[in-house]
Amino acid sequence: MVQDGKPYLYIRLRRKASVRKENVVCLRHIAQIFVEPEYEQALNELIIHHPQQEDGNRVLIDMMLIVRKVKDLYPQLQIEHFGEPHVLLEIISDPRKPSPILIGLVWLLLFIGSGLAIMNFHADVSMLEVHQRIYELMTGKKVEHPLILQIPYSLGIGVGMVIFFNHLFKKKFNEEPSPLEVEMFMYQENINHYVITEEYIKIHEEGDRA
Repeated sequence: MVQDGKPYLYIRLRRKASVRKENVVCLRHIAQIFVEPEYEQALNELIIHHPQQEDGNRVLIDMMLIVRKVKDLYPQLQIEHFGEPHVLLEIISDPRKPSPILIGLVWLLLFIGSGLAIMNFHADVSMLEVHQRIYELMTGKKVEHPLILQIPYSLGIGVGMVIFFNHLFKKKFNEEPSPLEVEMFMYQENINHYVITEEYIKIHEEGDRA
């Protein structure tokens, strides 16, 4: 885009991006750009960062770094930036195949733990006595195990959990996020905010030492 005889680069950084550890980070990996065709290819392949061992698995790339890189390549370009002033880059290593034994142990632990939690809750609120009393009020008879109430109640707990979490194995019933997904999203957002804050502190400290 050319305005007032000057070529313009319009750039929007992604909020988050990822790249494998052995690959370099190009501008196309972390941003969307709109520019005159003769600049587009070179800018998309412009190397912004070389992942280093000391970087860890997350790197904050600031807009000022991108501006310097672009200006070194095309000093005549006028840069207009939209959106976030930084992008959080995740450095991906080779994934490790999870151990089936470990998965089985975790699943068993969660299964037993959740079962004990439900049982302890029912013991605390005297659910058996409640069912016995309800059955007695409805039928006039007192029984030790009112299965006509306990069985539907037990099935209802499982169905209610499936509906609440909006998942049955890998199947989702609708596009609405489950409460667990919302909590995981908020947790990830808090982690990203913390990492960004820490990276900015490091950037400022390095700038002060320089």
